[in-house]
Amino acid sequence: MPEFARSTLDALRQPLESGEVHISRAALQVRFPSRFQLVAAMNPSPCGYYQGQQLRSNPDQILKYLGKLSGPFLDRFDLSVEVAELPKGSLTQHAQGESSAMIKQRVINARKLQLERSGKLNSQLSGKELHQHASLSLENSEFLESSISQLGLSARAFHRVWRLARTIADLKQQKDIQRNDIVEALSYRAMDRLLKRLSA
Repeated sequence: MPEFARSTLDALRQPLESGEVHISRAALQVRFPSRFQLVAAMNPSPCGYYQGQQLRSNPDQILKYLGKLSGPFLDRFDLSVEVAELPKGSLTQHAQGESSAMIKQRVINARKLQLERSGKLNSQLSGKELHQHASLSLENSEFLESSISQLGLSARAFHRVWRLARTIADLKQQKDIQRNDIVEALSYRAMDRLLKRLSA
């Protein structure tokens, strides 16, 4: 992702937020529907590592590399995960887990639940609709707000984590959002944690 120009990436901010593309010319303004899912990948540094013996980039080079991604752009990602190095032997071993068919059925069930509850997917809920369809207990609301503050995240990230926690609960077919759903949703903010660690 950082191989693209920052201006190009920032041009995606509006359609990611509103699901529309606005084109303005001298005498004409046009809006096009543009609801899409952005999936992106990147290295944590120019050399591909940010710690360990393989690291060949200094902190300034890493921050310059990551600086191609603006905070408001990164804020619009619901999920950001770090892919850890594979442990030795994992390429030759076959771990057993959920099948794709089982995961697909859980996703179908969760989407159905969301549409029945609010008439739309959780990702499309406004702040007001979150209070109506994805309410948090006072303790969980305070926990989420405190966590967002500690991570130095924005109000936009607060609502994105909240929506994601509701989706995690839906995947489990839970009526209410539990503390562990919020913790899991917060765990999917790997870029925020990386930037905080590097700038400390």
